[in-house]
Amino acid sequence: MASFVDRVVLHVSGGNGGHGCVSIHREKFKPLGGPDGGNGGDGGDVVLRVDPQTTTLLGYHRAPHQHAGNGGPGKGDHRDGTAGESLILTVPDGTVVKSVDGEVLADLVGEGAEFVAASGGQGGLGNAALSSPKRKAPGFALLGIEGKARDLVLEVKSIADIAFVGFPSAGKSSLIAALSAARPKIADYPFTTLIPNLGVVQAGETRYTVADVPGLIPGASEGKGLGLEFLRHVERCAALVHVLDCATLEPGRDPVSDLEAIEAELDAYAVDASFAGPGGDVVPLNERPRLVALNKIDVPEARELADFIRPDLEARGYRVFEISTASHDGLRELSFAMAQIVEGARTDRAETPAAPRVVLRPRPVDRGGRGGRGEYAITREERSLKPLFRIRGEKPERWVAQTDFANEEAIGYLADRLAKLGVEDGLFKAGAKPGDTVVIGGEDGVVFDWEPTMVAGAELLAGPRGTDQRLLEAETRPTRSQKRQDFHDRMDAKQAARDELEAERRAGLWTDHRTGTEDAGDEDGA
Repeated sequence: MASFVDRVVLHVSGGNGGHGCVSIHREKFKPLGGPDGGNGGDGGDVVLRVDPQTTTLLGYHRAPHQHAGNGGPGKGDHRDGTAGESLILTVPDGTVVKSVDGEVLADLVGEGAEFVAASGGQGGLGNAALSSPKRKAPGFALLGIEGKARDLVLEVKSIADIAFVGFPSAGKSSLIAALSAARPKIADYPFTTLIPNLGVVQAGETRYTVADVPGLIPGASEGKGLGLEFLRHVERCAALVHVLDCATLEPGRDPVSDLEAIEAELDAYAVDASFAGPGGDVVPLNERPRLVALNKIDVPEARELADFIRPDLEARGYRVFEISTASHDGLRELSFAMAQIVEGARTDRAETPAAPRVVLRPRPVDRGGRGGRGEYAITREERSLKPLFRIRGEKPERWVAQTDFANEEAIGYLADRLAKLGVEDGLFKAGAKPGDTVVIGGEDGVVFDWEPTMVAGAELLAGPRGTDQRLLEAETRPTRSQKRQDFHDRMDAKQAARDELEAERRAGLWTDHRTGTEDAGDEDGA
């Protein structure tokens, strides 16, 4: 069973925000206590964090779907919902986070480095937070927003200063074991190493890390063998060491041909653009400093072969070291040569001027917009030979997601917000006419039949809580003059009733029920 996984596809989703609460304070002798609905809690985030104790992505290979905690709903008596618990996913040092399209989103290097993989949804406001002088007792609350969900590709790229490359059974794992305290699996058959091995080497005052890559073979850059799967682990290295087997018994193989085959694979491998240098250039693997280690010289025939081919390799520009992992011959010289390269690379990085400071000035979230400010965009489309106007924007789409369309007053509140943002004016300028179809959002957006008569204004709310007079049919909705006339008619009817009662009293039609006699005052008046 596999115990090492260095690439997974992770499906993450933040927690959903809790819904706001609709509640009215009720207490004896206080019939109008006012709204007291609490806000919903925010959903939790999914966070990737580097943990030195984590060395593989195996856990996410077995459980690729990860979801953060949801926020709790608001409650009455001004009790807000609980915030959803964030989900912390530990990853190995050197994990690169990419989108499914290959875009590098984060390069997590160093203990504690974090990346918010999926943010939680915002909790909805309760009716207490929505109250205003014009809307004193809202009969609605905002819904919580769903957390963001996306697919990510995680790749582990080892943090090592020097990488050992070579054919299977060339002695790379034995070299790491001889130079450091690492104890990788060592055997006398090809592809013994199935996972990259790391070791720490101390050469004088310089300490650096080395890594070996599972054996490369011709065609590794095209997916043959194990090379393509693990060449990514050498992308961060400052230098490469070619470990050549001078005692191989395979026919048709020799150290020079092995070196040429590995160099061809390094030439064909494209380094990830996320490892570009300060100037934005990517250094290919075959252009980095390289050393050659002629291994297994403890065998007499291997030593003779090493002495024979060494001048040819040095003529090609390589620094050549004759070593033996069994007798430790030449390891000290090799370790100090690697330390020299590492020190040079670290000095170059230290002398590289720092990147210019970038100041981010985010736009305020609550800034109002009335067209032309980038708050939304209106595009005209055609559907079934009829015009369709699509509204896209962070604010309108978020407001629609927060609206409870089963509540008329909540729909009216949405109309107020959209009109304040300038959507009404934008639709007029785009050529929309009453009755045209308007969609807010993408293909799964909310569809409206646009009625420009739905102007904003909380002062128009005159119906029971949870209703909005603006949503009544146009022919049944009374006009302002009709409302004024109805008021005067009711006042006139009340005054006529009072005059009639007064006339009856003076006419002596009222009697005292306690004595059974007519009102004395009326008799005197008669």
